[in-house]
Amino acid sequence: MRRREFITLLGSAAATWPLAAHAQQSGMPVVGLLGSPSAQIYAAHVAAFRQGLQEAGYHEGQNAAIEYRWANDQYDRLPALAAELVHRQVAVIAVIGGLLPALAAKAATTRIPIVFATSGDPVQLGLVASLSKPGGNLTGATALNVQVVPKRLELLHEMVPTATIIALLVNPTNPAFAESLSRDVQAAARALALQIHVLHASTERDFETVFATLVQLRAGALVIGPDTFFTARSEQLAALTVRHAVPAIYQNREFTAAGGLMSYGGSFSDLYRQAGVYTGRILKGDKPSDLPVVQSTKVELIINLKTAKALGITVPLPLSGRADELIE
Repeated sequence: MRRREFITLLGSAAATWPLAAHAQQSGMPVVGLLGSPSAQIYAAHVAAFRQGLQEAGYHEGQNAAIEYRWANDQYDRLPALAAELVHRQVAVIAVIGGLLPALAAKAATTRIPIVFATSGDPVQLGLVASLSKPGGNLTGATALNVQVVPKRLELLHEMVPTATIIALLVNPTNPAFAESLSRDVQAAARALALQIHVLHASTERDFETVFATLVQLRAGALVIGPDTFFTARSEQLAALTVRHAVPAIYQNREFTAAGGLMSYGGSFSDLYRQAGVYTGRILKGDKPSDLPVVQSTKVELIINLKTAKALGITVPLPLSGRADELIE
């Protein structure tokens, strides 16, 4: 995260209350932004959201205000934070950080429009009735990050074919994702004749235990399941995989750029930019029920060749040929 981005974001958050109060008095629309992580960790995603809002014609502090509510990974705070935004009578609630804040916002209001950005299937997760006709007061954008987890296992197996024992890391505090991911990856593993061990982490303290367990299990590789908590700590997880010499794959480029072996997934910046665009359209009068959920179908395969060399892995030519980016 860039220092300038963080200072800008903190400045915006600090000015939220007086700006929002003035905005409501002057008729300027107020957007409530509800996030499960911290402002510092998700600065880049908020910047992408603001970009989308600007594309729709709204500039924070000029003709729109944003009220920020961050749970700082304390998920039990989300219902109260969502209720605060409802009490403030914001024009739209935009959700940053996956499924849990979206569910909290949905439970808090059926009147205020809600725009989400998620990696999972919004229909399966109970957010909307259908992708083409969401119905109700929710719409948003989704990326192919949860659905392609079995594909990540296949790619990792192609990269490290000698690893027959592979671990899957999930966050147990996000059971809707964790349980379905475990089932899908177990099914994919059986097809590849691989043994899967599901490991849990919901705090940073859990990470060292996870990597110690990898050694005990003699796991040859690691698939990191998509989760807001893990995404916010992509660089930390990458550093741990380097330190413990574990071939690993995750969903975002930041993981691979920080030293992780591979990443395969959609673009988070585009996901949150689209959420910003939809928020702007709703401010202009569009109804969420009339805005189909945007599906980002583009996925990118990125390989860190320097890490592969350090791990003693020869990247198969067919795999490197399919990569969208090779980091040297």
